[in-house]
Amino acid sequence: MLRFFVVIIKNLLHLYMVPRMEYMAAHKERYSLEQRYRYALLAIKRMKRAGRIYTKGYGTENLPKEGGYVMFPNHQGKYDALGIIWTHKSPCSVVIDEAKSHTFLVRQFIDLIEGKRLKKDDIRQSVKVIMECAKETAQGKKFIIFPEGGYDHNGNDVQTFKPGAFKSAIKAKVPIVPVALVDSYKPFELWGLGSVVTQVHYLEPLYYEEYKDMQSWEIAGIVTERIRNKICQVTA
Repeated sequence: MLRFFVVIIKNLLHLYMVPRMEYMAAHKERYSLEQRYRYALLAIKRMKRAGRIYTKGYGTENLPKEGGYVMFPNHQGKYDALGIIWTHKSPCSVVIDEAKSHTFLVRQFIDLIEGKRLKKDDIRQSVKVIMECAKETAQGKKFIIFPEGGYDHNGNDVQTFKPGAFKSAIKAKVPIVPVALVDSYKPFELWGLGSVVTQVHYLEPLYYEEYKDMQSWEIAGIVTERIRNKICQVTA
């Protein structure tokens, strides 16, 4: 967490970006998603520079060239979505726990990229968010969904994936992209201020033709195994 405060302090001169994010998010008729996404990338760039965070992306050639899809990464910490967005140059959004989405800067960032807020303890609202994601991915949008549902100092260990997290992709009949995050916990969990390197690995997608006859728990198992194998390969 020490690095987080250092990032904030070093970017005090850039605090004007926060109300700017709010303005852009509130005036979508003036700013395209591409424009807002570029502004989000600028915010991440300045944060990375201040925190001496370096992120390497691999396997971008695996990302589907057309249409929408859902990325399912393992969950390690607060930097996870930022690392994926930084290496994913075309606009994508994220589904986030509603309870964690209203803090300073997080709220503005989520609104800027049209993120979805999911209430874990509200089944009706959760179903609504799943249906919204399904509709929007079917129309070409890209989402990040964390199927572990949370993280708890698990580092590079992959926790159990929740089958229900895959229902939006199944409903939309879009590709499922496993994403392996390596050392993504280090930026905001380690107390040191030395430079850290995180990795984002985009793995081969599961297309609808491959998973249409599978149960959601089977899909979750395949995605989990692919991510675990990649992490083991990289960290061995």
